[in-house]
Amino acid sequence: MTPPPEASGRGKWMAFLAAFLGWMFDGFEMGLFPLAGRPALRELIPAETLGDAPDKVVGVWFGYIIAIFLVGAACGGVLFGWLGDRVGRVRAMVWSVATYSVFSGLCALVNAPWQLGVLRFIASLGMGGEWALGVALVMEIWPAGSRPLLAGLIGAAANVGFLMVGFIALGLGRFVGGIGEALGTFLPEKTVQALLANGGWRMLFVVGAVPAVLTFLIRLFVPESERWKQATVGAPKPRVVDIFQPGIRRSTILGATLAGLALLGTWGSLQWIPTWADKFSGAKGAREWSQIWSAGGAIVFTIVAALLAQKFNRRIAYFGLCLLSLAVSQYLFRAQPAYGNYFLFIVFLAGGFTASFYGWLPLYLPELFPTRVRATGSGFSFNAGRIIAAGGTLVSGQLVAAFGGDYARMCAVISLIYVVGMVVIWLCPETKGKPLPE
Repeated sequence: MTPPPEASGRGKWMAFLAAFLGWMFDGFEMGLFPLAGRPALRELIPAETLGDAPDKVVGVWFGYIIAIFLVGAACGGVLFGWLGDRVGRVRAMVWSVATYSVFSGLCALVNAPWQLGVLRFIASLGMGGEWALGVALVMEIWPAGSRPLLAGLIGAAANVGFLMVGFIALGLGRFVGGIGEALGTFLPEKTVQALLANGGWRMLFVVGAVPAVLTFLIRLFVPESERWKQATVGAPKPRVVDIFQPGIRRSTILGATLAGLALLGTWGSLQWIPTWADKFSGAKGAREWSQIWSAGGAIVFTIVAALLAQKFNRRIAYFGLCLLSLAVSQYLFRAQPAYGNYFLFIVFLAGGFTASFYGWLPLYLPELFPTRVRATGSGFSFNAGRIIAAGGTLVSGQLVAAFGGDYARMCAVISLIYVVGMVVIWLCPETKGKPLPE
């Protein structure tokens, strides 16, 4: 097969920028609920339902909505990944970003917990799809030697979004009066009060609509993958079932398992840190600072993880990440250090080690699948893992209730999942030094 023509330098950087910003805003959208969820649910759930144990009721709803989000992201990964293999990475990416932006913004208008769950589900379809499309596009356009660093940077992008939403939430809390005055110049007073009530959680979701602007950048300036174009010439249109054909099926199952274990550790355990810190410390800004420090660690360690996977090999790197994630999670949730600088440092490490998989997965998953089904296979593997994580978050919510609102005890139990990852990785193929399959 004739090698596909190489993209221009400008084209490569525009593709990377689109993938980075798309995943960064994905992270922003994902980071909204850990910060906005508790105040939103305490406002939306009737007082008679909250009763004398509001944290138990909020914890169960929190788990339900995260699980719904994860199922939606899994469905979106398959839907938009398949669409990307049929109509192109770029066109499908435009629709995925538009979907998560618009429906995230609409969350500001909800009046009941079930409405929040429905809109988060639809928004998550686009979030799940963007990851697969951005990763496939960058891995196909850039040369092999650049892929580890780019995978790490893309993995870090989501955590830049987490960091952004943490600082924006802090800003809303500190400057709510000034923001209210600014909004009051063109919005009714009643609307402004609703947007900024209870920590401004509705305003956070309004900001979540901003990534829609990115769709214009993608459509105008990002080149399509020549490798994809070449692979689809004269070939039958790809189907989702193709990733379960002999020769590909094993990669699909193992990829989904590896992603699922990492995602379960994050969503079933680490995503509860802001809520836990807010509850046990009672300190102003505990939720926001916990998320900021966790995201800061994640930005650093996602890049390091991808580089380590290249220096050693993919399997040793994944095993080491599981071991470190297990150790720091067990210490954080069992020792339960008092809220303060030391606590935030441990949260930095926990966020870093447990998020480092998201620098490893963009490198490894595309190496498992041929070009014609790369977006579908990578998207399914990463996002089918969310189904596993969704089950874990439902269990998390129930464990919080069973443990009398003890978030730390629940997180310590769920984070034991990393032990399974330390075993499963040795069943997977080593792909270091091998070209992307055609």
